[in-house]
Amino acid sequence: MIQTSKTLLCAVGFAVLAASALQGCSAASKGSTGVTAKTDTTRSIAPYFSAATTKTKTPDADGFIQRWLLLEPISKPNRTNTVFTDSYLRHAFDTLYFPDQKTVVPKHGDKVKVGTQELAWHALESNLFNVKLFRFAYGLYKPYYGVVFWAVTVVNSPEEMQNVRMAIGSNSASMWWVNGKEAALLSGDRRMVMDDVVSNRLTLNKGKNIIRGAVINGPGMSDFCVRFLDEKGQPIKGLTITYE
Repeated sequence: MIQTSKTLLCAVGFAVLAASALQGCSAASKGSTGVTAKTDTTRSIAPYFSAATTKTKTPDADGFIQRWLLLEPISKPNRTNTVFTDSYLRHAFDTLYFPDQKTVVPKHGDKVKVGTQELAWHALESNLFNVKLFRFAYGLYKPYYGVVFWAVTVVNSPEEMQNVRMAIGSNSASMWWVNGKEAALLSGDRRMVMDDVVSNRLTLNKGKNIIRGAVINGPGMSDFCVRFLDEKGQPIKGLTITYE
């Protein structure tokens, strides 16, 4: 009888502990689900960008340009990045998506019409050396796959600089212009690697120089980085960057 009572007490105790454990697990799961849901639905560009200001801005310690005007992504569906051959890219970037796309220096908040899309320009400063276009689009609740991004900035040089090279990395393909002239074409399905492609020698004018780029991506992440190198291959830091 005593043995039976002990057995019964043990069984009851085990049942209570099991119930408590299950309840705790259930509560923890709800808490975890709630946090995950909140994180998944909170989309912002804040971790990667800050609003551009009129304060003097120079390249970072390694010469990378962080102040840019970025246009919200233009829809251009591509299931794969392997189609980005030189000829494909030249056709894609020569296509007129919006007026004056290769000459305009927009202002923050300016809008353009691309088909049925109304897209805005954003004057931003990247918090990193590279400009995370995927995060820009994702944070603004815009399409981030199968898109074309346009970027513009103004590089101010204290003097004429000859034999300068523009060094670019992009994910995926991209094309870049300095003062309206083609500087570099990065074709194929590629990951962003700094100084992946270096332009031929070019000249930065004294005063303003307009830098323009177009980045195209199908699936996957998308970003770019840009800096200028002197004739010895060293980063040029004595520049100021504006967006007008």
